[in-house]
Amino acid sequence: MPASPPARPPAAATHDGPPLDRSLSYRLHLLHKLTDQASQPAYLRQAGLSLSDGRCLATIGSFEPLSVMDLARQANLNKGQASRAAQALVDQGLVHKQDSAADGRGVVLTLSDSGRVAWQRTMALITQRNQQMVGCLDEAEQATLSALLDRLIAHNRPR
Repeated sequence: MPASPPARPPAAATHDGPPLDRSLSYRLHLLHKLTDQASQPAYLRQAGLSLSDGRCLATIGSFEPLSVMDLARQANLNKGQASRAAQALVDQGLVHKQDSAADGRGVVLTLSDSGRVAWQRTMALITQRNQQMVGCLDEAEQATLSALLDRLIAHNRPR
């Protein structure tokens, strides 16, 4: 009986780089998912908003006045997502949407009075969640992480 050919090692065993679960992109995505899982119920409980609506409200309140395109850019959404989120916040009475004087087809988004109150709650929640996320790091490590993230973002932005 002829000898069987040697078994080929799995593809991962022949890869020269680090395992997938040690790659930066994998770990950043995992951290994002883990924080979203903890943040989603907190947004509902403490701010009365979905995670998506809370993030958009935080963005509008932090950078207002914004167009829908500005909201998309600042919140890392596509235009359709930003438009739907803005309309949901308008429908809840948290955001005013007015025609843009600069662009006849565009709109300008600003917080309403009740939106400003919700924004304060949302920003307090974001501060709390961020403190929980980095709670295992001391102040120097938090500063180093912040500086490294700034460098990575600047390095990866389109030129």
